[in-house]
Amino acid sequence: MYAQVSPLYESVPPRTYGGTERIVSYLTEELVAQGHEVTLFASGDSVTAAQLIAARKRALRLDNVFDPLPHHYVMLEEVFERASRFDIIHFHTDYLHFPLARRHPIPHLTTLHGRLDLPDLMPLYKKFSEMPVVSISNAQRKPLPRANWQQTIYHGLPLELYDCGEKPGNYLAFVGRISPEKRLDRAIEIAARSGMRLRIAAKTDAADRNYMEQVIRPILSNSSAEFIGEIGDKDKKEFLANAYALLFPIDWPEPFGLVIIEAMACGTPIIAYRCGSVPELIQDGITGYIVDDIEGALQALRKIPAFDRRRCRQVFEERFSASRMAFFRYI
Repeated sequence: MYAQVSPLYESVPPRTYGGTERIVSYLTEELVAQGHEVTLFASGDSVTAAQLIAARKRALRLDNVFDPLPHHYVMLEEVFERASRFDIIHFHTDYLHFPLARRHPIPHLTTLHGRLDLPDLMPLYKKFSEMPVVSISNAQRKPLPRANWQQTIYHGLPLELYDCGEKPGNYLAFVGRISPEKRLDRAIEIAARSGMRLRIAAKTDAADRNYMEQVIRPILSNSSAEFIGEIGDKDKKEFLANAYALLFPIDWPEPFGLVIIEAMACGTPIIAYRCGSVPELIQDGITGYIVDDIEGALQALRKIPAFDRRRCRQVFEERFSASRMAFFRYI
């Protein structure tokens, strides 16, 4: 029997934005489909074929909770009260459970979903050096090479979730979060210089509202870009499949970038800056184009009429399916 322990920030799956909880959902449902008995620890508004144990009724973001830690510790107590039932407990809660896991003789595994290049993390992973952890890209590991890495396992999506677009649309897409490291300003400039329309499906966290108002809003008001806001899976299918290309002009060590493989599943080329996991995920000229600056992005846009969308989808199916992800988690 497997246990999956999700963060409580979003439901599983999320209603709109939420990469970690989305992957927890895909993994959980795939394991159930394969015939495994699975218990999911998550918020009570989650939807799953597994047994759901809810530490609270709703995802934290929906209730504007001030301090998320008490809610997560309540959930961890629920997990460890039942620990003896499980063959393995799979945590997706960063390092919150490390002190408890050290004191309980249970098989466990932790997939790390976030950035690891923060100096404060180094003494923690040195102290808990025995904790078995999984990376979501090789690039993610670089700041902590001595952690107890078990495998690198790329995220995967259900094959039926997205359909391959038949032909390029007439707009560029930006999907994700509005924050300095995601570089929406670059996407706006690329679109403006190419003469193409940019459509932006993104969320703004409270921590980034000043950046949105002071940096992005003035640029948006002087451009033809269209700001849509957050979108869910249903809308994202059409949004990505009908795009000419996805712009991913990041400026940080991205651990994965789920929207990259979502675009691949739609056969939509990705134009991405050479940061973090990008060179691992994108095959240049086949699933997208890896660039180093605005000029490189503009050159890539000129190559898209010859881009093979069906080949892009084929590569997605070979490398980034949910069944492949689930298989490699526990071998």
